[in-house]
Amino acid sequence: MYEKPLPVIDPESQPYWDALKQHRLLLKRCRACQRSHHYPRELCPHCHSDDLEWLQAAGTGRIYSYTVARRPAGPAFKADTPYVVALVELDEGVRLMTNIVTADVESVRIDQRVTVQFDDVTPDVTLPKFRLV
Repeated sequence: MYEKPLPVIDPESQPYWDALKQHRLLLKRCRACQRSHHYPRELCPHCHSDDLEWLQAAGTGRIYSYTVARRPAGPAFKADTPYVVALVELDEGVRLMTNIVTADVESVRIDQRVTVQFDDVTPDVTLPKFRLV
């Protein structure tokens, strides 16, 4: 049984989670202003248009910021410490909070290139995590 908290999947984000189960990373893009955004929502956070589409992301980017968690966020995370929590800026310009999967947390640096790694945590939920390139 998976002990860690799982995301709340609503109708607006369902296509995102469905794509992750297929090991594909999707983003929402606004047809009006041509900007992508994450998390999936009904209106563009840049221009407030509702003319949105799903875009297949490359799954590559760079570490914008990060921290090393040396104390677990709760009992379910104890075996993972230390672990890296990062803000990754995808090549599409979107930033998302994630984990950097690495055995050497001290090797992680801002601006390092990363690529998506899909973590099938349950039969229904796959999480996008990233590894160093």
